[in-house]
Amino acid sequence: MNSTKLNFINRSNDTSNSRVVIFQKPTTTTFDELTIAWKVIKNCGQGDYHPFLYEYGMQVTAGDSWGNFTQPLAANPGDRFKMIKDNTGDVMRKADESASTPSSVEVLNALPKGSISANIYRSGQILAQKKVVAPGQKAVFDFKPSIFIGVASEIEQGQIIDSAVLSNINKEIYLTGLISADIVMTGGGRGESATPFQFTLENKVLA
Repeated sequence: MNSTKLNFINRSNDTSNSRVVIFQKPTTTTFDELTIAWKVIKNCGQGDYHPFLYEYGMQVTAGDSWGNFTQPLAANPGDRFKMIKDNTGDVMRKADESASTPSSVEVLNALPKGSISANIYRSGQILAQKKVVAPGQKAVFDFKPSIFIGVASEIEQGQIIDSAVLSNINKEIYLTGLISADIVMTGGGRGESATPFQFTLENKVLA
């Protein structure tokens, strides 16, 4: 199974045109990469839906201290990449050796000098980033096959998510063995009748 088809459906009582943010959290608490708003659903009115794809394969890119950026390379859990200097300049290559753990993707700065940035993408959208990787250091990207979803105001896709938003969004949806499903948002509203937003899976198709 290479991907999971997901379909967000708005069945809430929201009248504020709230934005729905989807992201992934790292598997370790020592993770120092920046969490990014992987997907932001905007202007999805009551009764509307928004389909999207969660691909299990990822892509990595890197930027050097000279302002150059590499083309995306396909990345799967267990892969390690190296930023090296060859006769053409700074380039990123897939390493012969594997990552330290089979669930992670690593980007090693093997340049003689100059820090790099490391970025990882899923389904063509940036998922996480480490801005400063010094020579000899590496960025480690490690995620469970799950997504977090919630409502946040004024957030944009690809934007770094601050700690306040991260702490307020705790709904985790597990994707292991899931071929497709609807993510249904309910709740919301105004005044005394308002209730918290809820996200539930419906119409699940399992492998």
